[in-house]
Order: sequence, then C-alpha cells, then structure tokens
Amino acid sequence: MATTFRLLSSRCLATATSTSTKAFGSRSIGAARHLSYLSQQSQLRHSLSPQQKHRSTPAHRPVVFRHSSGFSSTHDKVVAPPMVYISGEEMTHYATQLLVEQWIKPYFDISRWETYDLSCKSRDETEDKVLSEAVEAGKRIGAIFKEPTITPSAIQVQEMGLKKAWGSPNGAMRRGWNGITISRDTIHIEGIELGYKNQVLFERHAVGGEYGAGWNEVGEGTLLTTYIPKDGGAPFVVDKRDLTDKHNVCVVYHNPYDNVRELAHLFFKRCLEHHVTPYIVTKKTVFKWQEGFWATMKKVFDESYKDDFLKAGLLDRSGGDLQHLISDAATMQLIRWTDGGFGMAAHNYDGDMLTDQIAQVHRSPGFITSNLVGVSDDGSTLIKEFEASHGTVTDLWNDHLAGKETSLNPLGLVEALLGAMTHAAQLEADAKPKERKVQEMKAFVDNYAKTLREALHNTFRYGQGTRDMCGPTGFTTEDFIAKVAWRLDRYLVKQEHEKEAPPELAEEDLAIPADKMADFDQKAILKLFEKYDKTGEGKIDFKNFSKMLMKMGVAPTKKSS
Repeated sequence: MATTFRLLSSRCLATATSTSTKAFGSRSIGAARHLSYLSQQSQLRHSLSPQQKHRSTPAHRPVVFRHSSGFSSTHDKVVAPPMVYISGEEMTHYATQLLVEQWIKPYFDISRWETYDLSCKSRDETEDKVLSEAVEAGKRIGAIFKEPTITPSAIQVQEMGLKKAWGSPNGAMRRGWNGITISRDTIHIEGIELGYKNQVLFERHAVGGEYGAGWNEVGEGTLLTTYIPKDGGAPFVVDKRDLTDKHNVCVVYHNPYDNVRELAHLFFKRCLEHHVTPYIVTKKTVFKWQEGFWATMKKVFDESYKDDFLKAGLLDRSGGDLQHLISDAATMQLIRWTDGGFGMAAHNYDGDMLTDQIAQVHRSPGFITSNLVGVSDDGSTLIKEFEASHGTVTDLWNDHLAGKETSLNPLGLVEALLGAMTHAAQLEADAKPKERKVQEMKAFVDNYAKTLREALHNTFRYGQGTRDMCGPTGFTTEDFIAKVAWRLDRYLVKQEHEKEAPPELAEEDLAIPADKMADFDQKAILKLFEKYDKTGEGKIDFKNFSKMLMKMGVAPTKKSS
C-alpha cells in the first residue's frame, strides 16, 4: 500500500501530537497491552494535544441502553442477533479480529454468531466442506459478514502444501444465495473530502457473463453451440463458426435475465433513498444480446419509479428520463462526475471493471463497499453478504510477520461488519415485530452503528488516522484500533462528546495569483512532476516525493546533536 502524499496528509500531520496514555482510557490500555502481546510490535504513541479545546455538539448524539432496559444480556452486553461470520486470513483477518475484540465484544454477546473458517488450510482439510456449510448457514440465517479470503495460485498451493487450488468461494455463494446484485457504493468520512463529494451507488449483476464461462483450447474445425429446450422442443443451433487457426480458445457463457426485474427494484429504491440520479450501462450497440437488460430496467422504471424520481428532481441532470450509457462513455463520466450523486447498474463484468475505476477515483478499494444481495428460495427474504472490496493485503501481512510496523485502514472491513449486523437485526425485528426485547435490540444495534461511525470518522479528522490518510507518522494498525475503541467508549457508554467539532479535512486550494504564475515555467514544472508520478495517476507517493525533494536539494535534514 503506497502512501499517497497529498494535502490531506499535511492537515492530518498538523493535528497529530505527542503521546499521552491517558487519552486511551483504562479499558483500551489493557486491550492495547494484549495487542502488543499479539503483535510484538506496537506501543500506544499518539493522542490529542492538551491545547486542543473542543466546543460544538456532534450531529449524532448516541443513546445509552443499559441492562435495566430489558435486554437479554451477559454482563450487561446486548445479545447480538444470529449472523454468519466467515473468517479469512492474512492481514485483514488479523485486523478484523482485533476490532471485534475491542469494538464489538465490549458491547455485544456474539454467542449466536456462527463462524466458518474459509482460510485455504481449513478448506483443504475439510475438502471444501466448510464452504458448503457456510453457504447453507447463510441461506438459513440471511445475514453474512465475510473477511477477505485467498484464492490460491499454483505457487501458493505449493507454498501452503495444499491438495489443490481451491477456487473462489464467491461463485458458490452467489448460486447458493440466489444472487441478484453486488452493491458497490462509495464510503464517505464526514468532514473529510475524498474522491467523490457525494455518494455514488453501483449495482453489478451478480450472475452470468464471463465468470461462469466454459472454455477450451482447440485447433482447426467447426464449433457448434446448440440449445436443447427443457420442454422437449426441437433443438437448434445458436451459433456455428468455422475455426481456421491452428490455435484457438473457444468460450461459451450466458446472461440469465430472470432476476433483472428484482435488480431493477433494488437499484431504483436505493437511488431514491440516497437521492441520486440513476443510469443504466451496457454495450448494447455492439453486443446486441445486452438489449434485454436495458429493456427490462427501463420497463420497471417507467412502471414503478419514474414519477417518484421526477417529483424528487432527480432526473434534472439526465434530461427528465432514465438514461442509458454506453460502457465506454461511462468510463469517462466516472472521471468527470466527481461531484457524485449518481448511481449506475450494469452487467457482471462491466460492473466489476467500472467499480474498480470508481475505487481509484475515490482514493482506493478500501473506500467502497461490496455487498452481495440475494433472496431466499421462496423469495420472501433478502439474503445479504457484506465484505470489504479489497483483498487480504499480503504485503502488510508479510511486514507484520517480519516484526515491522503496519498501518491498515479498516474502514471497508468496519462498514461490512456493521452492514451485516444491522441487516441481522432487521431480519430478527421483522420476524418478531411484537417482541419488545427484539425491537430494543434493533434500536441498540442501529444506534451503535451510528456511534461507531462517528468515533471512527472523528479519529481520522483529529489527525489520528492510519498512514494511507495521514502520511508516515499516522497510527499503526493496533494503535488506530485502540484509539477508536477509546473514543467509542466515551461516546457510547460515558456519553462524553467533543466540545469542539473536529477539523474539516479538505484538499486545500493552492491557487497562486496570476501575476506570480507568470514567473514560473509551467511546462518545466509539469515535466518534473511527471518524472516522479510513476503511476500516471496525477499523484506522487511518499517514496518518490522524498526522491524529488532530495534531487532538488530542498529535503529537510536531521539536526546535528
């Protein structure tokens, strides 16, 4: 994970200050000691400066629910509703276990959670039976949190001593849970400006396309794709082609469209809820078979949602109607529409590619969600699986194993965990609408989720974030989790609030007066910048920034003692 040097980093660095163990509170100090034992690396190092005075009331004021309110509890903890917890491996597994210990367990009894280990070792030892069990549990319970997992390469099979290269579990999950869509939305930190100013929603059709393709390498000959109707009708050839090359790869896939209506309803309801303008993306001008996707989405929109969007003024930017975007055009608009406030829906593969682009515009994959939405076999209940959109972060895991400091931003993991917990609470509340304890449990979970987000976001805003946000002096993985735990305890239990609003961290305007700009050689400046912008993304990471300063002879030097 490269540290991107941006003005946001300088603002974070300006608010980060010296060590004060008192700032963490006694509960988190104990937890931090436990973490030091686990990691053998990090000590608590940062806190607020004693000069920082705080004055305003936060927008969200959490409500305290105590044992006397009637909750079923163990040691004053709220009993969390049933949920499937799928554990993964490497750095994200390590970090998630820490945040569960410090952010979840102090407030919840999680004995009703069902945990399934989808690490490569576990899948290998059980001959992948654990995956089948996890899918069945998800179907039964309906709320799933999944840590990032590894799909082993041939090299990793040898390194781990596995029996085989176990495939991605995602296909089995999407089939088992009747997957409709993968919702991938931008995550925003209140008070910090990221890539998109307002939220961007995306629905990626969860089935079909290249991911389920059959293929083979063949030589010269004829390829026939034949359809045999289930009702006994006469078979017919879908495609016939003569292969004249000696080396060919033949690929066959299909796009199932039965659930596109359900996808449309989910998409348009969410766009209305989040007050964004919807767009449908295909390549139907060339890939004629994609016309059905657009036609179904447009029909559902016209029948059920157009009037609501017009009343809300959400079609003003799209000419008063639902607009179709060719995928090529969509890639350009994702770069241009940085104000956000829009949603897109697309086929499986297009959705995968376009949401990766959204992640890059919005800083990184850690700042977008990845939520699979399916439905029970009888169609009565939505099954939702929540996970971070990034992988296991192998490079940081290797550093951790080597005893080096790491700084993993857990934002995507936290959003996924909170999403699964709130969906689990909603399912139980819907199933037991007249049980007071269940309804109180749901109210506590909702309040807890809002309060944790506030604690998490404010920690970033006070300059106590991870290094991807605050530069080289940002908090380590363990310190950041401990700091958020301390702030969560203050907000949720002690009802202490910041007396002064945390700072707004936006990319500052570096505008230089026009008369001074004339003194600088802009072309030479651009050439110098491009020399150190190794990725061509308009950003310079810390390593290259340091090289540039040293090359220019303006890098700060250490003072001689």
